[in-house]
Amino acid sequence: MTDLSSIRPDLAWELGGILLEGACWDAEKSVLWFVDIKKRLIHRLDPATGRRDSWTAPDQPGFVLPRASGGLVVGMPFGLYHFDPSAGSFTKLVSVEAEREGNRLNDGFTDATGRVWFGSMSDGECADSGAFYHWTGGEPVRVLDGICITNGPATSPDGKVLYHTDTLGQTVYAGDIQADGSIANRRVFAKIGKDEGYPDGMAVDSEGCVWVGLFFGWGIRRYAPDGTLLGFVRFPVSNVTKLAFGGPDLKTVYATTATLNLNDEQRAAQPLAGGLFTFKSPVAGLPPAKVRA
Repeated sequence: MTDLSSIRPDLAWELGGILLEGACWDAEKSVLWFVDIKKRLIHRLDPATGRRDSWTAPDQPGFVLPRASGGLVVGMPFGLYHFDPSAGSFTKLVSVEAEREGNRLNDGFTDATGRVWFGSMSDGECADSGAFYHWTGGEPVRVLDGICITNGPATSPDGKVLYHTDTLGQTVYAGDIQADGSIANRRVFAKIGKDEGYPDGMAVDSEGCVWVGLFFGWGIRRYAPDGTLLGFVRFPVSNVTKLAFGGPDLKTVYATTATLNLNDEQRAAQPLAGGLFTFKSPVAGLPPAKVRA
């Protein structure tokens, strides 16, 4: 078993973010993208040079994903948008959930085929109005429905299994991806205990193990493909929202965190909350893909 107990994450970028999310590695350009949903910001870090760039989005960005044709896809309330960082411009690609007032998009992932998986959620975290979709161009296809806070879409190394979380339900699910993109045999992959935090964003490593960030859970858990808990990386902050494997060997983990829902006492005890963290993993991640649509 790979021991994670000695890992101590380092602060890579002190941001004081409200809700950092969507960590995504662009292997071609060797940069990390992520967002602050509530501050409506898109961030980019170049680890080699230390350069840091930020852009203001027109609405709450739930995720940002590099496109093979250039630029990025950004999920914002009621649509997917093309983002051109050189111009700082946003162009709508397709509408999503225009009929679900009060929702926003939350967390996305590009699988090895270039297909985008993403979720929506109740912005007020008060209704089971969230759903999961996939998108290959054209209209997004809804594959799951009736979840309050969707999170963590990721796929197994062979692309046959979709993992996702019902955050408030404290449950990570797995489902078999069918030829048409539908999900069959949806099942519980892992349950988080009542006082152990809430499963948030995730990533899958080259051994097929699933790494899950925990909101109010002080770190990241690593699960075997059969759902067995293998290890835990403890953080100095309680709210870990998403992780991505990056670097030339895909063994550098970047993780976003949040100050959302922390009271004054908790914020004082966690001065680094809302920052971007990093650590070295003993196992490499999967090669990141770019959106083909």
